[in-house]
Amino acid sequence: MSNETIVQPKFLKQNTGIFRRIVNAIGVDNLTLIFAIVILLFLIMVASGWFGFDGGDKFLSWQNLMNSLATAIVIVGLLAIGETVVIIAGALDISVGSIASIGSVAAASFLVGAGAFGVISFLPIGNVFFAVLMGIIAGMLCGVVNGFIVTVLKVNPIIATLGTLAAFGGVAFLIAPEGKPVGVMTQPQFTWLAQGRFLTDLPIPPLGNTNWPGIPVLTVILLAVVFIAHFLMSYTDFGRAIYAIGGNDIAARLAGINLSRVRVLMYMLCGSVAGLAGVLLTSRTTSGNPINGVGLELQAITAVFLGGAATTGGKGTVVGTFLAVILVGILNNGMNLLGFNTFVQRVALGLLLIAAVALSQWRQARAERARTTLAAEA
Repeated sequence: MSNETIVQPKFLKQNTGIFRRIVNAIGVDNLTLIFAIVILLFLIMVASGWFGFDGGDKFLSWQNLMNSLATAIVIVGLLAIGETVVIIAGALDISVGSIASIGSVAAASFLVGAGAFGVISFLPIGNVFFAVLMGIIAGMLCGVVNGFIVTVLKVNPIIATLGTLAAFGGVAFLIAPEGKPVGVMTQPQFTWLAQGRFLTDLPIPPLGNTNWPGIPVLTVILLAVVFIAHFLMSYTDFGRAIYAIGGNDIAARLAGINLSRVRVLMYMLCGSVAGLAGVLLTSRTTSGNPINGVGLELQAITAVFLGGAATTGGKGTVVGTFLAVILVGILNNGMNLLGFNTFVQRVALGLLLIAAVALSQWRQARAERARTTLAAEA
């Protein structure tokens, strides 16, 4: 056999290098999600017609993309972004749906001057800014409670937040006037958060026989939170501490990281974002309802694991979660267009969660085998 070295052409080396740089910049997990989104779009818009389903052709229209899909992913997207921080740290927050309910009722009650939050007299009742702030603060306080239970009482995060899921759900009913929904339909400045549009006058041609409706305010808020969370997790000491705790909390403690302080802060952050999601739910449904956030935690947790987060912590990205939220949103939106009922969608979502966790476990096992092989070769 010849020992001559095969020289790779220079242009091929350059192309390979560029391809690798693109893959590294986007991330293998994110590329997988993008590929899955493309496949799902093909199934909805093209393949569904082969099996006699109608409605897939309506997906590619401004009416669906900007008025249905773009607004439908916002609430789950916000909850998933907050959940991402907690899961990367190797914990879990199952209570985010109930926290959103509290934020929803708190904002509505303060806005109209009713219920437990309506009696706060030193702030201007009816002010939209303070109503939004009240919902966020209510969510943050719930996060403090979760952080206290996990760090001080040393309760397992899953058990702790499973308990607060029920407790916070009850609190939402207690702070609502007589446990009833609080209507905000007469507050146009507040409902603008869900109904408002930016850039409606752009000269964009019609799509799918529908005119350009503008970019929803809800979508802009979600994108802003995604950007802030990405910056926080990628370029700050707090983000690095979260990854360190999720990777190895003992090593993180020996490195000087205050585990209790970081964990409380991460639950506060998760709770604040969940509170904001509740505020936007109130604006979207024109009602601060104690059951507004019920069941949303399943979709949020699904999106985080589907986005590449590891069940043991230390791995995951905000961008990956955002792409997974889009994937879940397209799945739900496509099934609506094709006529599948809610129960079938819940089955699909449950299977997606199982698949996401199984994929996460497979990735971890593969990475562990690779480290073992390298150690043996060394």
